[in-house]
Amino acid sequence: MTPAMTADNSPHHFVANISTPMLVIHGDRDYRVPVGEGLRLWYELLASSALPAGADGSSPHRFLHFPTEDHWVIAPQHTKIWYEVVIAFLTEHVLGERGEWPEALGVPSRP
Repeated sequence: MTPAMTADNSPHHFVANISTPMLVIHGDRDYRVPVGEGLRLWYELLASSALPAGADGSSPHRFLHFPTEDHWVIAPQHTKIWYEVVIAFLTEHVLGERGEWPEALGVPSRP
């Protein structure tokens, strides 16, 4: 892909059309998709997505960051967190129930 093709097809250009909660998971050592791209998508989701922020400033979008992982989450302890986060996110946004976030993240579950 040329730089022009990359720019033309970058998801951040279309983020205003995103009306479904998005879970962005990224590792710092991902050399296929630099972490800056994941962070840019995350920022654009918070700033410009079709889903409004809650009255308290909360967002339905989530970002899970693994500083020591690459394109694939390989470490067993991180894989466990990855699965727990995906299940909690889907439980909340597909089933409409309260998701149980991994204790290791220190994030309280929503009531």
